[in-house]
Amino acid sequence: MAAFDPWDPDFLADPYPSYADLRARGRVQYYEPTNQWLVPQHADVSALLRDRRLGRTYQHRFTHEDFNRTPPPAEHEPFHTLNDHGMLDLEPPDHTRIRRLVSKAFTPRTVERLKPYVAQLAGELVDGLVEKGGGDLLADVAEPLPVAVIAEMLGIPEADRGPLRPWSADICGMYELNPSEDVAAKAVRASVEFSDYLRDLIAERRKHPGDDLISGLIAAHDEGDRLTEQEMISTCVLLLNAGHEATVNATVNGWYALFRNPDQLAALRADHSLIPGAIEELMRYDTPLQLFERWVLDDIEIDGTTIPRGAEIAMLFGSANHDPAVFQNPERLDLARADNPHISFSAGIHYCIGAPLARIELAASMTALLEKAPTLALAAEPIRKPNFVIRGLEGLAVEVG
Repeated sequence: MAAFDPWDPDFLADPYPSYADLRARGRVQYYEPTNQWLVPQHADVSALLRDRRLGRTYQHRFTHEDFNRTPPPAEHEPFHTLNDHGMLDLEPPDHTRIRRLVSKAFTPRTVERLKPYVAQLAGELVDGLVEKGGGDLLADVAEPLPVAVIAEMLGIPEADRGPLRPWSADICGMYELNPSEDVAAKAVRASVEFSDYLRDLIAERRKHPGDDLISGLIAAHDEGDRLTEQEMISTCVLLLNAGHEATVNATVNGWYALFRNPDQLAALRADHSLIPGAIEELMRYDTPLQLFERWVLDDIEIDGTTIPRGAEIAMLFGSANHDPAVFQNPERLDLARADNPHISFSAGIHYCIGAPLARIELAASMTALLEKAPTLALAAEPIRKPNFVIRGLEGLAVEVG
């Protein structure tokens, strides 16, 4: 069993045995390489996600100096400007204001109206895969579906969508632990290019509004719900990044898990009513977002250990989702699992606003693949991405018999 080491290939291949070791050692452990406190147990992660003594940022209350932190290098500024104005990295009242505006686009009624479009697109993508006799499930289905859906919602023209996924991948590189200077440089470049593109698109939508989210945010701003241009840009980037990263990785991680558990795949093929529960179980079983960070704004205590203000906590979603205190036989993939309080979509005020849409996308692609490619099989062992926080595959080669 590999020790907890987010840069070790053996650990990245299968971190779950190491999580069991972490949970056995206690409720919280200091991890020196990242200067973080690791929290591996479900009850603690669930509670801390709702604890207002923690925050995604500290800059609404403290300075870098207060927290004994070095400000980011000046050359990283474009990334941090983009990232720090998105609601994921804001706390109330700014978070509340922006989330209220964006949530209008993600009401149950709005998301339900997208179902036919998502189902049609998923069907077309799977038809293309079947016609070829197979291909890369990631590039042919998993990626294009959620990217197209969120781009459609935002009002990004189809001809402009090519760079969206590369920009997103480069920006998300900065969410890994201790990113390198090369990763930071790519993130900065993508931040500049994506921001410049959106600034031009927002200007165009001001002149010629459409029936899309960007136009809606502009209209809300004009009616008095204030959103700065930077907040608008950061919100659009966040929705694109968060709106497809988890869905893409949940799709390929999920199908790879099904191929490795043929009894469960056979059960799913025999009974498509298992799909909603299967989606929840696959997101639990191999969690797309393995870690979520919080800053300690006021001292907290976990199991007799005081975590001081200024410290950083790393909540291990993947470990929490395999906690035997909550999940019976957590290492077993069970698509019929009845009680499944996984935390793959987070919790509290930062609960994933796009979770209902992600579920619709995952259900649409799974349904299309089961119906149109009933003999879908793994064609080659995939290569795991060398990332820890955002867990995914480089590709997933499949064949249609």
